[in-house]
Amino acid sequence: MSGAPGIGAPDVRDMATERATETEFTLDTPAELAAEEHEVSIQGRSPWYLAWRRLRRNYVAFAFLTLFVVIVLACVFAPLYAHHVAGTGPNDNHVLETVKVNGHPTQVVSSGGYVSKKTGKPCASGETDCTLLSSIPIGPTWFGAGGKFVLGADANGRDIAVRLLYGGRNSLFVGIISSAICVTFAVILALLAGYFRGWVDFVITRFFDLFYAFPVVLLGIALGSALAISGFHHFGISIQSGSLWIPTLVISYVLIPYVGRPLRGQVLSLREKEFVEAAIAQGASPLRIMFSELLPNLASSILVFFTLIIANNIVLEAGLSFLGAGVQPPNPSWGTLISDGQALIVTRPWLALAPGIAIVLTVLSLNVFGDGLRDALDPRAKVKVEH
Repeated sequence: MSGAPGIGAPDVRDMATERATETEFTLDTPAELAAEEHEVSIQGRSPWYLAWRRLRRNYVAFAFLTLFVVIVLACVFAPLYAHHVAGTGPNDNHVLETVKVNGHPTQVVSSGGYVSKKTGKPCASGETDCTLLSSIPIGPTWFGAGGKFVLGADANGRDIAVRLLYGGRNSLFVGIISSAICVTFAVILALLAGYFRGWVDFVITRFFDLFYAFPVVLLGIALGSALAISGFHHFGISIQSGSLWIPTLVISYVLIPYVGRPLRGQVLSLREKEFVEAAIAQGASPLRIMFSELLPNLASSILVFFTLIIANNIVLEAGLSFLGAGVQPPNPSWGTLISDGQALIVTRPWLALAPGIAIVLTVLSLNVFGDGLRDALDPRAKVKVEH
């Protein structure tokens, strides 16, 4: 029998509206995940597990993560390639040697002369668009020489492919280790400033502001150039000039405020939450509150910052090395390889293009994966996109 609902009876339409509203703004509930996983029951999962499921469905982010892992593995196993395939080290010169390319003996570095700007080959009679080179390195052999000089040689007869992989080892070392050091100190300073506030926050904030007054690249050039000549011999620490630790420490040092300041803002917000007040009421020490209560709530932001800042540090290291304030010769890095190849950019463009492409692929893979990781760890960002 149809009719208006009685007094106190639940309105079916209101309940449906409420249910639709709840479903619209609920993200990855067990019911939704079960429906996507062919009715598999999912109950009692942690936020980290739900974030993993969101990330796992982002196939683009995982594809670029795979690309980054491939690049890292190729650089890690560079000694195996150099010893068993190329048969040369990253700094070995082969200026006076010859190599067989498809059965034909070819000089690794031929005598200088005029070469065409268009083709890179010796100029023909009457050709005017030429340039004078003191030496002409061999071009890419593409495995026509049994794995030797796959990407050609530089003006000193060094294998570009071998130096590219060893340069990747150095660039990734500087990028990853400097990011770890930078994030560690930034987190400690952010926790101290956000929890204690007052004069502690004032001192740390002024330290951050001091770095903001200088452009990162100029500050890195100044510190890197000074330490590249004399090294670092203070506070019981001795680092010789030319060490990879020089650019690593310089890059981590100049970027601390760019990570610490956003984290400080989050700590200031978390400091006013009820769970912190409850911990204080229970007599928990400041150290315990910072590392047991506040730090776990910063973990997702720290993870995203760490992923994205690796890409930023790799680019900064390449820039400093290109300008002579980063990795010092004869140690290769992607930045120094670009610097070495700029002199032959017209006739031998692959000398600079190969490390440039490596930087682009590495940074792009980290940025795309970092964006996917941020979307997975921050469901509110997903609501803004979908609704």
